[in-house]
Amino acid sequence: MRILVVEDEQILADAITSGLRREAIAADATYDGASALELATVNAYDVIILDRDLPELHGDEVCQRLVAAGNPARIIMLTASSDVSDRVAGLSLGADDYLPKPFTFTELVARVRALARRPTAVVPPVLTRRGIRLDPARREVFRDGKYVALRRKEFAVLEELLRANGTVVSAEQLLEKVWDENADPFTNVVRVTMMNLRKRLGEPSVIDTVSGVGYQVR
Repeated sequence: MRILVVEDEQILADAITSGLRREAIAADATYDGASALELATVNAYDVIILDRDLPELHGDEVCQRLVAAGNPARIIMLTASSDVSDRVAGLSLGADDYLPKPFTFTELVARVRALARRPTAVVPPVLTRRGIRLDPARREVFRDGKYVALRRKEFAVLEELLRANGTVVSAEQLLEKVWDENADPFTNVVRVTMMNLRKRLGEPSVIDTVSGVGYQVR
């Protein structure tokens, strides 16, 4: 496998890179976010070890750009913060794993190898259809370039419809994917959420109702 280490503390970056090479893992090092984006575009990396607290171009921005561009590399974010909210925030940006500093090198190697074994996702990170652009990593939706503010369930419903790639999604499937096992199968929550979602997306409606079957974005 081939790894990119992005860490502004050069001594730490070089130490990680040297250690990976001793593990028979090809590794490159860079010390800022801009060069990391350039290297990730030119080279095919399996895993990117990304320090979150980079100066100038923050690690969050690097992660978001890589995910939005559909870069297939897995991302492990490093940070000096061990706060749970920071971990959640890092993962919500599209990172695949999160490792607080200080860490043991053996654990880092184990996480790298585990990520490299994961199959590459087949679903594009950014979903587009009929003028709709949905970014799961940034939790953003745009219609014809204009931002659309959605509630959590509305966002999740739209995401499922776009992931269906034009096929019909039943109300039962939406209940299973967006709500939970305790949801009443006879509830009208899907219909109400769909009505609100259509209002927020505006006219003309991009969500079609297939009578007796479900909903689709053709």
